[in-house]
Amino acid sequence: MAGETALATLLRSMSPQLNEGDYVFCTVPDQRIPEGCEVIGSFREQEGLTLIVERQQAQQAGLAFEYVAAWITLNVHSALEAVGLTAAFASALGKAGISCNVIAGYYHDHLFVGRADAERAMHVLRQLAADAE
Repeated sequence: MAGETALATLLRSMSPQLNEGDYVFCTVPDQRIPEGCEVIGSFREQEGLTLIVERQQAQQAGLAFEYVAAWITLNVHSALEAVGLTAAFASALGKAGISCNVIAGYYHDHLFVGRADAERAMHVLRQLAADAE
């Protein structure tokens, strides 16, 4: 099944879901994932391998982190070539003063917002979807 590309449909159908847990971004210089860490996402950079893991797992593995995030999944199947969805929700969250780190998966977009901003972010996203109706 192909992902959706129509911006209006994407916005109406976002169906944001707040996943349970606290998530952190860590880095490991040797590209090895510490034992006991179930990686939510990763990205290879010159400085090391960035990992997104649950906070408790990072603490148990002795990984340093600075930012504790909530993880929101947009349940619409967005096409990787879709135009405008990221700009729309990033603008709405930005206007509300909410920082957002975005990971595009094959099927869905995943937003990491500050833990303290999780409920406000959900409200903003739901309002954005309602306004697209």
